[in-house]
Amino acid sequence: MPQNALYDRDFYAWANEQAALLRAGKLAQADIEHIAEEIESMGKTEKRELISRLTVLLLHLLKWRFQPTLRGKSWRLSVEGQRLDIDAHLKDNPSLKAGLTAAIAYSYRRALIEAERETGLDAATFPAEVPWSFDQMMDGDFWPE
Repeated sequence: MPQNALYDRDFYAWANEQAALLRAGKLAQADIEHIAEEIESMGKTEKRELISRLTVLLLHLLKWRFQPTLRGKSWRLSVEGQRLDIDAHLKDNPSLKAGLTAAIAYSYRRALIEAERETGLDAATFPAEVPWSFDQMMDGDFWPE
């Protein structure tokens, strides 16, 4: 069966077959093009994970700042959990730090949409640009007032 057919029909079987071929040093038989695509996709997944966690962190920091009467344990624990997970994710993927500024900017735009939706506050309530540095966002003693 051609490799493309297996790739399209049964990804799990294809992945196991490709891993076995690579381990056996049979590069000529490996589906190099699809292997390269999958590796690139894995890298994009790591970037999306960082953006997702940054978005949640920024959302809860915005809610903390702009809805002080609703502050609670859930928001605090969400912020603390995201801080830990972002730190671990960046330690596991240090090259993501090179794109951190762009990731934060994108995540903030997403967080603004979610903050408006979740709080019911007008978009104009929130700063147009990220009001905190990355170091502040990640500082366990930082809580926006």
